[in-house]
Amino acid sequence: MSYQPQAIPLSLYIHMPWCVRKCPYCDFNSHELADGQLTLDLEQQYLQALVEDFRSQLQFVQQRSIQSVFIGGGTPSLISATGYQWLFDQLRQLTDFSSDCEITMEANPGTLEHAPFEQYLKAGINRLSIGVQSFNGEHLEKLGRIHNAENAQSAIANAALAGFKRINVDLMHGLPQQTLQQALFDLQTAIDLGATHISWYQLTIEPNTVFYRSQPTLPDEEVLEQIQQQGEQVLIQHGFYNYEVSAWAKELPSRHNLNYWQFGDYLAIGAGAHGKVSLQDGIYRFQKTRLPKDYLAKRPADHLQFKKIAQEEMPFEFMMNALRLTSGVARAYYAQRTGQDLQRLQPILNQLREKQLLLPDAEQLVCTALGRMYLNSVLEDFL
Repeated sequence: MSYQPQAIPLSLYIHMPWCVRKCPYCDFNSHELADGQLTLDLEQQYLQALVEDFRSQLQFVQQRSIQSVFIGGGTPSLISATGYQWLFDQLRQLTDFSSDCEITMEANPGTLEHAPFEQYLKAGINRLSIGVQSFNGEHLEKLGRIHNAENAQSAIANAALAGFKRINVDLMHGLPQQTLQQALFDLQTAIDLGATHISWYQLTIEPNTVFYRSQPTLPDEEVLEQIQQQGEQVLIQHGFYNYEVSAWAKELPSRHNLNYWQFGDYLAIGAGAHGKVSLQDGIYRFQKTRLPKDYLAKRPADHLQFKKIAQEEMPFEFMMNALRLTSGVARAYYAQRTGQDLQRLQPILNQLREKQLLLPDAEQLVCTALGRMYLNSVLEDFL
């Protein structure tokens, strides 16, 4: 089968590893700053290291342009707009970015004075993902957030005033002792403030977090089910559509996240960043060293665990991403992006269709509503 890695879309993930304070539910690669401040010297060192890291990955570009960029963390809004302007100027000298490249930055309302919003837009960032989590002061305090409800509301409003057309609001539900009414209030507030995309997901207690060691009292299953069902109705009534398990868009979905779920490629720079690249001999995943001091000490940082995805693991790897999408993906993507023949999976696909877990669609690989409800069971068939 013909396999052309250069035909697979390419994105870039940038990790900013610092935060003012580590939240008790967070298991991401984030590290508290000693005094809550990122010095100009440390910012410059890190940005220079990112450029060197990117340069070391140019071999993976393979004549493609960068279609989307996602700056995650940590708290990316700790980095100055001037710093981002310099960074993107340097990266664009090394390779092509598409003319309509979507560049997303995660932003914490507690680290923004809001005046820089226009500056971030001028630096090339054209999509914001604002980590609100809740508009309830008590819940924000329990979650260890450094912002209050007023900060969150003004961040969204001021982002729109600055000219951002694509504003994602990150919200969690199933928070400690949260009621149905409180969860719906959070959703309605985000909608009323003009969010065009809402990432709405249930709080989970992850290992290696404060909440795991000292578990809070969470709503019971009946309340969680009511929140899910009624929250979805609120979003639908206001013109949002659920294009991925926890992602709701009113207009444009996140281009970067779509590339993940459609099994595209992505370079990865920054401490703890994870990447996926397609080469002539197969598909590889890699990561960068997690600790910022180690990342800065060895420049460019090595591609750790640079590991080829085994052929027998490919069906699960692909479906684990693709079937998260409500509309699924084009059947042609499987061969194009794995190098395998979809016909080999036909017995499994037929069984899933017989169980009414997969739609009998000639063009798309897509779950039924029942299949999405039992997605983990569907995916197990591809192991």
